[in-house]
Amino acid sequence: MAGMEVAPLRPWDDFFPGADRFAKPDVQDLTKWNNRVVSNLLYFQTNYFVVAIVVFLIVGFMNPLGMLLGGAVVTLVFMGSVWAGENKAVIKNFKKKNPSLFVIAVMGASYFLLSLCGGVMVFIFGITFPLLLILVHASLRLRSMKNKLENKIEGVGLKRTPMGVILDLLDQQEEKINKIQDFIESKLKD
Repeated sequence: MAGMEVAPLRPWDDFFPGADRFAKPDVQDLTKWNNRVVSNLLYFQTNYFVVAIVVFLIVGFMNPLGMLLGGAVVTLVFMGSVWAGENKAVIKNFKKKNPSLFVIAVMGASYFLLSLCGGVMVFIFGITFPLLLILVHASLRLRSMKNKLENKIEGVGLKRTPMGVILDLLDQQEEKINKIQDFIESKLKD
């Protein structure tokens, strides 16, 4: 947590700029789509956090115990899966190559555990819905030059943010850092 910076809240007209800054992702090129999602998650992380908190508060107000239980279960399952990914090579490779499937598996395990407690509706509306909203926005929102520059700074390690830590836990940052390092080395050779 030392050296952690909270990313600034981006203006809402940048977050929702109009239809011209949104486009359907190229589902044929999963690497490009993944880069768009990761870039938007890093750039708009505080905005996404605010949206998720608002939804959490609404659902939490309607069912506080269920929301607390749901949040605890998802957190424990996520931390357990990250720990397993760090200690088991098979899980680490799966997590790195299939981050979306890894998150879906975590959510599926959380859903199963919450269904045993009867907290399925809280899970769907309080936890899954905000994640779906964030994923849809991050997938559709086109990146701007400022977005790309901020992501390069985060990738090089000049700034460390909460979303950067989460993406590190999902093994999604290492590839970006290697690309930046290769780019810098190629420029130094020239």
